[in-house]
Amino acid sequence: MRFTLLTTLVAFTAVACGGEKKSAASQAEAATPAPTAEPAGAVVEVKMTGNGTSQASFEPNKLTIKTGTTVRFINVSGGPHNVAFYGDSVPKGGADALKKGMPNPMGDLTGPFLTQPNEKYDVSFAGAPAGVYKGYCMPHVALGMHITITVQ
Repeated sequence: MRFTLLTTLVAFTAVACGGEKKSAASQAEAATPAPTAEPAGAVVEVKMTGNGTSQASFEPNKLTIKTGTTVRFINVSGGPHNVAFYGDSVPKGGADALKKGMPNPMGDLTGPFLTQPNEKYDVSFAGAPAGVYKGYCMPHVALGMHITITVQ
């Protein structure tokens, strides 16, 4: 009886643990995230900062870029942060270009929350028509966290 119980327990443990041993190299490979491809073309960085209570800002909060530029938003402090664009502020055809250039959206023209320090989010302006794109950080819009991106 004890022998049957012991062998059954060992069998269940082996199945639950996957039953196979992986080398240290394959375990390290599985734990390492795949490298993300760097965007083609120019990259402009915008820092997202705040003190967590009464101040929050994009730095810089106004920038001028060329079509095809990628704007890299970096959570520096006071997060979570994100970037969202006012749909009625983008030029004709701009919303479609932004939708293509904003991976993993939370909503229409709304990027995901960046919760960790140094976490980044790239918005590609490839194919974006010239004009002014006004945006904001959803959690900090009441604190005046706005950005204006002019595409030439």
